[in-house]
Amino acid sequence: MSTTVKFTSADLALMPDNGKRYEIIEGELYVSRQPAFEHQYTCSRLLRFIDEWNDQHKTGLVAAAPGLIFAEDDDVAPDVVWITRERFNRAVDAAGHLRLAPELVIEVLSPGKANEKRDRQAKLKLYSRSGVDEYWIVSWTGQFVEVYRREQAQLHLAATLYAQDKLESPLLSGFSCLISKLFLASLPG
Repeated sequence: MSTTVKFTSADLALMPDNGKRYEIIEGELYVSRQPAFEHQYTCSRLLRFIDEWNDQHKTGLVAAAPGLIFAEDDDVAPDVVWITRERFNRAVDAAGHLRLAPELVIEVLSPGKANEKRDRQAKLKLYSRSGVDEYWIVSWTGQFVEVYRREQAQLHLAATLYAQDKLESPLLSGFSCLISKLFLASLPG
């Protein structure tokens, strides 16, 4: 008999508003600190580049840290998502949370083994089973991007991209971004 506490979305509503991020994956509570400036800088750059592409193509919506509620025990807030307008219209609930997987989910790694394990294992598994088409894990400390793409109903590592590589995606036709442009350390001066 299991005595492990299983958290739900209702439990998240009771969490204090103390600057920490609370997420639930398979009923397990994950708590992380406010992200560092470099983390948020990288998120902002990704959001900007995808949004600029999106403004030209008008096929979807890009957002920072939206609520994704796949089930009462799977309630997360990824760093950046892109979702087609068609899927968005089916996915958004009255409270503004997404109940269906966006096509693209991006997580920027925060330092620490627990944070990395959450993004590389628990979230990869969650996004894979929930129907995300592409998942980018971005390391601002290592200055690389891992691209996972859906193949045979699961997300699999398709590429690891470094500073001089271009980030491109079949989901975002014509989108291209030099990896080095995502990171604060790459700025001159």
